[in-house]
Amino acid sequence: MAKSKQAKANKKKEETVQQPTPPAQDEMDEGSDVEFVTEGGIEKDDAEEELERLVFGDSEGFREGLKDFNLDDQEAEDDEDDASDDGLAGMDDADLFISDLAPTENPYQAPADSEDDETTKQPAAWEDSDDERLMISLANVPRLRKLRRTEAEDLINGKEYSRRLRQQFELLNPKPEWAQTAGGKPARKKRRTSNEAESSEEEAEFDGEMDVDDEVPSVAPLSKLLQDAQSLVRESGRGSGKKRKIRPETIDIQRTKDVPGIQPSAITSLSFHPSLPLLLSSGPSSTLYLHHIAPSPPAPTPNPLLTSMHIRGTPLTTTAFHPNDSRIFLSARRRYFHVWNLQTGQVEKVTRVYGQQHEQRSMENFKLSPDGKYMALQGSARKGGGVINILSASTLQWAAQVRIESRGGIADFSWWRDGKGLCIAGKSGEITEWSIQDQRTVARWQDEGAVGTTTLSLGGHHEFVKSPIGTDRWISIGSSSGIVNIYDRREWLASPAPAGKAVDQPVPVAPKPTKTLDHLTTPTSHLAFSPDGQIMVMASKWKRDALRLVHLPSCTVFKNWPTNSTPLGRITGVAFCGGEIVGGDVHSVLAVANEQGKIKLWEIR
Repeated sequence: MAKSKQAKANKKKEETVQQPTPPAQDEMDEGSDVEFVTEGGIEKDDAEEELERLVFGDSEGFREGLKDFNLDDQEAEDDEDDASDDGLAGMDDADLFISDLAPTENPYQAPADSEDDETTKQPAAWEDSDDERLMISLANVPRLRKLRRTEAEDLINGKEYSRRLRQQFELLNPKPEWAQTAGGKPARKKRRTSNEAESSEEEAEFDGEMDVDDEVPSVAPLSKLLQDAQSLVRESGRGSGKKRKIRPETIDIQRTKDVPGIQPSAITSLSFHPSLPLLLSSGPSSTLYLHHIAPSPPAPTPNPLLTSMHIRGTPLTTTAFHPNDSRIFLSARRRYFHVWNLQTGQVEKVTRVYGQQHEQRSMENFKLSPDGKYMALQGSARKGGGVINILSASTLQWAAQVRIESRGGIADFSWWRDGKGLCIAGKSGEITEWSIQDQRTVARWQDEGAVGTTTLSLGGHHEFVKSPIGTDRWISIGSSSGIVNIYDRREWLASPAPAGKAVDQPVPVAPKPTKTLDHLTTPTSHLAFSPDGQIMVMASKWKRDALRLVHLPSCTVFKNWPTNSTPLGRITGVAFCGGEIVGGDVHSVLAVANEQGKIKLWEIR
């Protein structure tokens, strides 16, 4: 038993001695020719070792790869250092930053003298090859009729349609001034007046109906039209024509070409330019229209539309020409009004009357003085009767205030012919004569039989130059019952001491009317005199065809016009234009507007 154990130990020791000792790592690195024997005793050939080296790698290849990797990193860092040294290392600090240049020195813009290759230009985005084959009707679509050149024009191709649309857009939105003066000094931006905070009570009353429109459109100027106005000038003045007296009872009147087009709302304001044949009209549609009154040749289209302007969210109630310059004043039931300069195309917005904000919360009713110096604004407050604020028409600053005593407030007012005062009618029938030179009331009298006074108008001319109540001969006052009283103011001045005349005023306290007219059966809404003072028109908007013409000084109503077939409709505006010379005689033009948006014209011979 002991011998067997000893034999096994000796055998194990011999196997241990026979196993080859593995070479050291250094010997492997030096390329020793020692051959390795696996546990099974099978040696590896050269092909197997090469395959093993390719698949698993060896120490020599790993070290060579590591050396190459370190060398690549070092070369990359050296290249970056070289680039940094060659690029920005020698630059000044000021050259490392870019400063903003002037608009004319845009570094990204090509030089002015550089010519682009036409072959590289791309066609405009709005060009389409099918435009020439596309046909569009301008007459059948109401909103496209303004693009027509003549009334008979209808079909145009798509290319011409695009061109006219572009022209219409440029007309309503001209190139801004800063773009026209590029390269020079920028235009000074006009400062707008801002709204002052009103009391909470006023805001609660007017919140729902006074939305301020901050954006005012820019309108193309009419300077070229107004400068070359030989075709527009109406020859009027002393000695230029023979003025004939109009006979009573019958009138020679003839209908002319109407103003083309139908406005989208009733026309509530209608007026002629004092020296040019221009007609101004507006209404709740927030659009103002300017027509050239030329009913006869050489005008290709009778009474053509010159231009129009729309102010968003502002239903216009009153529009008027300035008597002496090229401005138009327009207002609505808002806390502001606008002034449009036809010469420059600028629109100015006035948002307050300084010091009178609580009494002037709405600027819908105003009238310009005939001499063009003042603008009278009817106040919205009724404390003590009524208030009228007087503004300078040039500076638009507050100048004076008129306060009257009348139950119910102010019904209507009118400037004297010479522009030196106002005639104000209260709703209770009390008439106040106020002088702007003396800043006081010079006379106060009562309209006979007044029942709810609605409107007032002055007209004609008398020979008393130093009159304390103006140089108007006639005054007519309308009432809610349709009764119209006509007074001859010349009789008050001619009589040294008329009956009922007070010592401190030139007007009788209760004068007798020269004539009382009861031809209207509904409230009187419009009264107007012709420029020569021979005709007065009275109308009511509450009944169809409710219009009458009155001859002066006889104060009789013409019987032959209007007739039952005269197309008037519900009248919303009337205006006289005088001074057009036809065949050596001076003819007047009567314009009548109705709630359908139409304007009809008649010539009075």
